This record gives sequence, structure tokens and C-alpha cells, in this order.
Amino acid sequence: MRYLKQGNIALVRESLRERAILCQNAPHLVHHLAFVVPVYTWWHGPYYGIGLKLYDRLAGTLGLSPSSVLSADETLRRIPTLRSEGLRKGIAYYDSQFDDSRLAVNLAQTVHDHGGSAINYMKLIRFLKTGRRVRGGVLRDEETGHEYEVKARCVINATGVFTDEVRTLDEPGAQSLIAASQGAHVVLPKSFLPGQSALMVPKTPDGRVLFAVPWRDHVVVGTTDVPVDAVSLEPTPLEEEIDFILSTAAGYLSQAPERSDVLSAFAGLRPLVKTKGGKHTASLSREHTIITSDSGLVTITGGKWTTYRKMAQDVMKQAERVAGVEPRPCPTAELKIHGWTDAPSTDPVFGMYGSGAEAVERLAREEPALAEKLHPDLPYTAANVVWAAREEMARTPEDVLSRRTRALILNARASVKIAPKIAALLAAELGHDQAWAEDAVAEYEKLAAPYIITP
Repeated sequence: MRYLKQGNIALVRESLRERAILCQNAPHLVHHLAFVVPVYTWWHGPYYGIGLKLYDRLAGTLGLSPSSVLSADETLRRIPTLRSEGLRKGIAYYDSQFDDSRLAVNLAQTVHDHGGSAINYMKLIRFLKTGRRVRGGVLRDEETGHEYEVKARCVINATGVFTDEVRTLDEPGAQSLIAASQGAHVVLPKSFLPGQSALMVPKTPDGRVLFAVPWRDHVVVGTTDVPVDAVSLEPTPLEEEIDFILSTAAGYLSQAPERSDVLSAFAGLRPLVKTKGGKHTASLSREHTIITSDSGLVTITGGKWTTYRKMAQDVMKQAERVAGVEPRPCPTAELKIHGWTDAPSTDPVFGMYGSGAEAVERLAREEPALAEKLHPDLPYTAANVVWAAREEMARTPEDVLSRRTRALILNARASVKIAPKIAALLAAELGHDQAWAEDAVAEYEKLAAPYIITP
């Protein structure tokens, strides 16, 4: 909706094409989702309606249902908790929803499936150079402290908001490219949005976008767009961001969410590319940018999760030129992602594994202790933890609770309570002692604290 408003038709078209490819290549992670735009002012109806008809045309034959106008009664049937006072009608349109963290895990596994090496907890210390040309890097294993020299004909810097930090390792004093923008979200109980449709408000009174999206039997509400000067591995929602989300949502929901209702609050950083004269991050382009330094370091930044495949295709073309290798055709538009299945399950515990679901279920059957739920307010079992350690490179409680499962995001307090169980299971799988487990729990508790909102 934001990109249509900005007139960025090309980005909308590209995003729609890429999500269609993702639906085909990772159906276990992606599904269509209905969004409802409530209309309280007469002129908003044609304004949103025209925009969404353009969206329909751009979507073409991507398998999404066309947008439609809903009566006030039908709108309330779709979203029973919507504020009914002054509601004129609604407009329904369709988009896709995917699990971003699980996609990252499955992409790493796809790399492995095709003979590549994906390694986590390896930090770039410095570049290796022959003359002025980058020819690899020195990497440090963050678990052992050992350093390794890795040679390469081309190095790609694809580090998001940390793009500038890596570029300065190659070229001290390099001009900054990134204007980081923070987006905060809160997670609420399902009762705030009990239906199967998402709520979208394209323009709140202060000009921002508000959405409430059903996700894993919870509701994610957001978002904000706040410029940040310093980037962090663990961005924290500002109090004013949380207040904005809750107060704005209260204007559209019949039950106003309070701080005590928030199960988790989190933030992410967008690696937006600076433009001359750009003052507000909300107006900066979400398109990706590729640059090559004098030393041959290829940097790609900007972009969106939705268009990651096209970003990779574009940057590999540049990498082939820098490396001096013969260009090869890109097969990823038809490449099935690890876990692909033509019969994806919606099971909250095993469905996220796609074709691997049977193996995880078998693990739980063979070891009954692993079948028990870890917490009554979360869907996960010990089998999810053991599988994450054995098959998904999970090394810490944070890995399991934040990225292999989404426990930290769904219910931060509950995730802290089960952290000792997670650490004990990981210690047994990875050969660590009790002291390691205790330290791991303490680290996780510190990390999770900002996700917990006090009333």
C-alpha cells in the first residue's frame, strides 16, 4: 500500500512476482492471507478502491483473489473486534504471509543440499588482499576463537544494516550508504483479532500505516518507521513506538489493547539506502542497490525480504564479472526450497518443517520425553529443540527460542521460563557442561528482558 501511494509501481510489480515464485518454491512457509481495510470516511472508499484495483492488475495471474467491497456487516463478520461506530464498509484484498525466520533456516539448508557451506557464528575480522584487490577474508569462529583464512575470487557484502561496518574494513572512511529505520511491533492474544483476516489501515491520523495480522494463533500489530543513528544486533522498541501502536490500534478495535495485554514487543532494522535530500526514512526507497568498490568488494544492500531471490540473482551477475568467470543461467525461479511439499501441514508444531515434518514427528514418537510441550502457552516440544540442534545449526537458547521456533516473539515471559529446559537439551546435544547451560540461560534472560513490557 505504501509503495502504491509513492507511485513505485515497478517495486510493487517485482514484489508480487517474487512472492508468487516463493509460493511455488516454499509452500510450507507461505500462504495467502486476506486483508480488510475499514472505511469510516466516504472518500476513503474510492481512494482505497482505486489503489487496490491497480494492485489487482499488477497481481495479474498470481493466484490471489481480486479485491472486493464489503458491507459494514460483512466487514464485522470478517473482523468481529473492529470498531463498529461510524463504519461505512470495508475493502478486502489478498496478499501472502510467510515465516521469515524459518525461510532463513531453510535457505541455509538449501545451500547445503546443493553442495555449499553455510556457517553461523563465523565473524569477518579483516579482508585478505593481493595488492589492492580483495581475495578473501580472515574469519573467527566465535565459539572457539580460532581464526581461518578463506580465499575467494569474489567477496559479497550482504550484511543489511551492518553494510557500512563491513565496507570500512575494505575502505576506511568509506562514505556511509545506510539510513537505518526501525520498525516496532507488539504481539497480542488471538482474542484481539479472532478471525482469519488481517486488519490494514493504510493511513492513520499521523500518516503512518497500521496493521494487525493473525500469526501462529496470536496477533502481530505494527508498525513504526523511526530513523536510528546506531545499529544494533538487538534493536529495542522505544516507549513512544509501543505507545503509538497501542493507542492507534485502540482507535480501530472495540477492545483497546493495554500494555498488560502485550505478550512480546520487538523491533527490526531496515537497511534503507540514503538518497540526497532524504529526510524521512518512510520516504526512502525499498529497492536494492549494488556497488563494487575499487578493490572488487561487491556490496548489495537495501531491498526487501520479499525480493531476496531477485536480489541474489542480480548480485551474482555482478560477482561473476568481478570474479572473471563465465556467466551461468540462474535456476532459482524454479528451485524448490528445502522442506518443499505439495501437501503442507498447518500443524503448529510440525507444519513449519514441510517435508521434514515426518522426521520430527518420528523423533517425538521414538523418544516420548521429547513429545511433551515445553510450556502450556506455547506450541513447541522438546523435539523441536533437539531437531534444531541436530539439523538446523542451533547453538544457543536464543537460536532455538527466537529463530528456529518463535517462542520469544510469541510470548517472551513464557520463553524465559523454559530457557533452562532449552539450555539443558542443547548442552546434552552439543556436549556442554552444566556451567555452560547456566551461563546460556543468564544470557538469554538478559536478551529477552526488553521484549517483556511492564504494565
